Amino acid sequence: MKWIYGKQDWKTFERGQENCYLMTNGLGGFSSMTMTGSAARNDHAFLMACTKAPNSRYNVIHRLAEKIETEGKGYPLSSQEFADGTREEGYRYLSEFSYEDTPVWRFLADGVEIVKEAGLEHGSNRAALRYEITNGSRREAVLQVTPFYQFVPKGKDMGERQRIVSMPSGRIHAENAVSGCPDLYLRTNGELESIPRVQERLYYSYDACDGRRKTGRTETDHRVTIQVPAGESRTLEIVFETERSERSAGWIITGMKERRKALRQQAHFRSETAGALAVAADQFVSRRDSTKGETILAGYPFFEDWGRDTMIALPGICLSTGRYETAKSILRTFAVNERDGLMPNLFPEGGNEPMYNTADAALLFINCVYLYFRKTRDTAFVEEMYPVMERIVKGYMQGTRFGIHMDADGLIAAGQGLDQVTWMDVRVGEILPTPRHGKPVEINAYWYNALRIMEALGRKAKADGCGPDYGALAEQVKRSFTEKFWDQERSCLKDVLPAMDAKKDSVETGSVHAQNQIRCNQIWAVSLPFTMLDRKKERQIVETVFEKLYTPYGLRTLEAGDREFHPFYGGPMEERDMAYHQGTVWVFPLGAYYLAYLKVHDYSEEAKQTVKEQLETLEPALREGCIGQLPEIYDGENPVSSKGCFAQAWSVGEILRVYDALEQGIQEPI
Repeated sequence: MKWIYGKQDWKTFERGQENCYLMTNGLGGFSSMTMTGSAARNDHAFLMACTKAPNSRYNVIHRLAEKIETEGKGYPLSSQEFADGTREEGYRYLSEFSYEDTPVWRFLADGVEIVKEAGLEHGSNRAALRYEITNGSRREAVLQVTPFYQFVPKGKDMGERQRIVSMPSGRIHAENAVSGCPDLYLRTNGELESIPRVQERLYYSYDACDGRRKTGRTETDHRVTIQVPAGESRTLEIVFETERSERSAGWIITGMKERRKALRQQAHFRSETAGALAVAADQFVSRRDSTKGETILAGYPFFEDWGRDTMIALPGICLSTGRYETAKSILRTFAVNERDGLMPNLFPEGGNEPMYNTADAALLFINCVYLYFRKTRDTAFVEEMYPVMERIVKGYMQGTRFGIHMDADGLIAAGQGLDQVTWMDVRVGEILPTPRHGKPVEINAYWYNALRIMEALGRKAKADGCGPDYGALAEQVKRSFTEKFWDQERSCLKDVLPAMDAKKDSVETGSVHAQNQIRCNQIWAVSLPFTMLDRKKERQIVETVFEKLYTPYGLRTLEAGDREFHPFYGGPMEERDMAYHQGTVWVFPLGAYYLAYLKVHDYSEEAKQTVKEQLETLEPALREGCIGQLPEIYDGENPVSSKGCFAQAWSVGEILRVYDALEQGIQEPI
């Protein structure tokens, strides 16, 4: 799928900064700028290198200043807003921007046409630029490309004592940079020129509106030039790399195109949109050096690899796209890090122990193993994972960290103190905007699903049968769930129930309002492989979710009529966090909604057509924000502009699962 933009898409400087591209290298590194070439965020970079996959990231090349000169007349090709209020307005000479497998810019200035293409090599911190210059004027033209550097950890600003020093050999070094920051090497067929040191202070409009750091410094002392005689054409190539090589820019760009084509073919989607999302899914898959395996990054530009996000994203990112070996690598990484029945929620760098503050990742791990088996029938892998799965269920039954335990009614309670262990996990100081201590509805849906999976896969894993009777326990959970969570008056499920205090034999007091809020979490009680409610109730839930929470771009986290509903997400961090799960629209639950809709309508052709038509309204989201990607969130009241991470793994993964269901059908439970 090719996205093409023209001058009407950057009528103003501000419009030109609305959309960006993203290229990734499979190490956690990336390249992302706006389509007019500006850095509108401190996390934008032409080369964000990663020295230890996937999170030791350094903003090396922050932006590129480009200019064409003809007989003393200069025309900027790049665009940028500066802290002093001035602007570089190259967007005026930009005729077209397109993105399919690589970003391509087409400029026209004073009779000179420049076609610029960029690429990023997979598995290396190596970025390529290729400029095709056709001089249709009667004067000599000179193209100047000036890289501006930071050499700082991702999200940081340059120190006052930091200096960029380039050498005739093409080595670029940052004096007084932080420890671990790599050197850079520049190769080109153009002329590498030294220039007087130039410093810039950029203005980040997208950070400013969210209360983040508004400005950042860049510096350079060189540029690359090429002369193009009147009436002739020339090609300028530049390669930036942290390790020397002989790779040409053309080789890197061609390799990127071939790899993305192979990913589309491997996924086997008939839908062009699904094929585009399959390629987008690859941008989240990264090597993890500390575990010597693969992982899934939760989102760009902000997030790292988190357990919960990985387990939600993996079925779509890996299984729906046919990347079964990748799925196994990721699941093995988590399996060896299981502790006390829990899966890591975060793998810190520097040898620190993983963090386990999640009640859902371990249960979703069991679901991922099941979905993997359903796709592959790989019994050997089930046998390998089954002991880990048994330890998870045992931990939940007997009780583990963060107050996670099974109550007398068979349901799972979780959370204590200020710990937030569901995906609605924001904490603002001593305030929990979405307090869900007790028995969250989706955690108990995951729990029942996990028990039925243990029952089904136990035979495949040749379990000895001496463990718990998973089927009997599942029946108890089903009885308790249907009795206690169902809200007859509103035809939906309660969001959270209070836990029993075994010592006092009483129910912990909590917010009755929070327990009865209409939230999107109930949709997973319908969409999972094994569910507890009868078809009538499941259909009523789907209808209630559509009426109260559905938007074409995602599900609201809280119904608009609730007194705690926040219609807008933005401003300083505290304001954003208070709105994060209080009505803000999230894309990823939309996947569960569509899967649930298909299920309650028996996967009829009419239901499939309805889902296909509704998915069409999501396609414009691929053109907005990060091109070819799906974002994290939108405003709750009127979701028109993407917010949060401009590319989010579980958003892409869950929508891919819907396309998979539409094209391949739903496999029956084993």
